[in-house]
Amino acid sequence: MQEIIQDFYNSFHKLDAEAMAAHYHPDIVFEDPAFGVLNGEHAANMWRMLCDTQKGKDFKVEVSDIRQDGDRWTAHWEAHYDFSKTGRRVHNKIDAVFQFKDGKIIDHRDHFSLHKWARQALGVQGLVLGGTGFFKKKLNAQTNGLLAKYEKNL
Repeated sequence: MQEIIQDFYNSFHKLDAEAMAAHYHPDIVFEDPAFGVLNGEHAANMWRMLCDTQKGKDFKVEVSDIRQDGDRWTAHWEAHYDFSKTGRRVHNKIDAVFQFKDGKIIDHRDHFSLHKWARQALGVQGLVLGGTGFFKKKLNAQTNGLLAKYEKNL
C-alpha cells in the first residue's frame, strides 16, 4: 500500500490525473476542507480538474512519512502552487488518511488548516474569514460548482 500512496503523489507531482485515478476504487470516498465529501468518479474528476489547472505552471508536490496505522495508512504531503484567483503563492501542508479495498484506495481524507490556506491564497480576506464556517460553506459551494462545470465538459 505504501507504493500505491507514493505513486499516487508522484503522479500528482507529474500532473498525471489518470494515473492517480487508477489507484482509486470505484466506490472511493474522498474528503477535504475545500471540496467536502466527493464520491466515486467525482473524486477522480476533482484530481483531473486540479491537474489540468496546474499544467504549465510552477507546481510541486512532495510526500513523506507514509505509515501504516492498523487498517489505515497515513501520509504527509505538501503542495506548492500559485492560487489562480489571486496569483498568491500557496504552500499547503496536508495530512492524509487512506483505507484500501481490493488493492485500491477506497477512502481518502485530507486534513489541513483551511484558515492557513485561506490566509495564503486570499491574503487579508482569508485571514479574517478563513477560519469561519461561513467561509468553508462558501468555498465548498464554489469548488463543487467548478467541478460540476468541469465535468460537463468531459
